[in-house]
Amino acid sequence: MKKILVVDDDDEVLETIQLILEIGGYEVEPLNDAELVFDRIDEFKPDLILLDVVLGRIDGRVICSQLKSHEDTKYVPVLMMSGLYDLKEVQDMECAPDDFMSKPFKMDILLEKIEKLVNRKIISRYDIN
Repeated sequence: MKKILVVDDDDEVLETIQLILEIGGYEVEPLNDAELVFDRIDEFKPDLILLDVVLGRIDGRVICSQLKSHEDTKYVPVLMMSGLYDLKEVQDMECAPDDFMSKPFKMDILLEKIEKLVNRKIISRYDIN
């Protein structure tokens, strides 16, 4: 079963996404405190990270850049989502995510994007061990 870490500071959004993904056959780890994202990645070892842009005190784009520039996480696909920002604002980042989705989202589109990302052949530290 593929594992997805969902990072959003809105508990209702987290619950909704968790339900959708579990119905879709994924193991889901919800996280509403972005400051714990790297600890949770080490523990959970996700196949994909679903990351909101606006995370209270932390900007999800900064976390994405850290993920994409860190040796242990650079190969983990990141799907960013936002109700305030658009694709252009996220794509222009130095370390852009693998995909982007606007909020509110359609369940079938979310699952389609996730399916495409988790099934890509990526070599990461998790595949080697």
